[in-house]
Amino acid sequence: MVATPQPKYMTPQEYLDWEEKQPIKYEYINGEVYAMTGGTLAHNSIALNLASNLKTHVRGKGCKVFMADAKLGVSEKGPFHYPDVMVTCDERDRNAKKVIYHPSIIVEVLSPSTESFDRGKKFQQYRRISTLREYVLISAEQITVEVFRLNDRGIWELYTYTEGEEIYLSSVDFRCAIKLLYEDVVLETDEEETAGTYTNSP
Repeated sequence: MVATPQPKYMTPQEYLDWEEKQPIKYEYINGEVYAMTGGTLAHNSIALNLASNLKTHVRGKGCKVFMADAKLGVSEKGPFHYPDVMVTCDERDRNAKKVIYHPSIIVEVLSPSTESFDRGKKFQQYRRISTLREYVLISAEQITVEVFRLNDRGIWELYTYTEGEEIYLSSVDFRCAIKLLYEDVVLETDEEETAGTYTNSP
């Protein structure tokens, strides 16, 4: 998703009340709201593929999987974001109706316009969430998945997975061939290049 800033300052509660009445979603950072615009088909397909596989894996284990329409609050005062995929196994989120505050996994599918923010300031904000154990960045331009994992010493370690490998999310003991995340995905390439389709061969 791509965010465009709107020139309006709000308190966290004003934002939450106001956004409920809007036809599109808005993120909230430091008192400012940002309109969320649509992502690409590749972006959508990758997120759906991961969410579907995660949903099957955590069924019956007390965890919930959410996609881009679910709001995440770093705290009750914000910031508020819409991750592409997130997983929460925390009892405090069990009956949440509007905002998730205690995810263990957050996933963003990268796009050229938001990649630097996803890697930088957004990750910095997400690290304030005490329950977060893994932050996942998925490329829509090449077959690459990066998993930032919090170790027992409180240090974030990077694990990179590429074509032919199996990704692993330790917080929910989830393993998945990377090709399943890119199943039927037309990778985003330069306009001058011919886009290829990555499919799951039987």
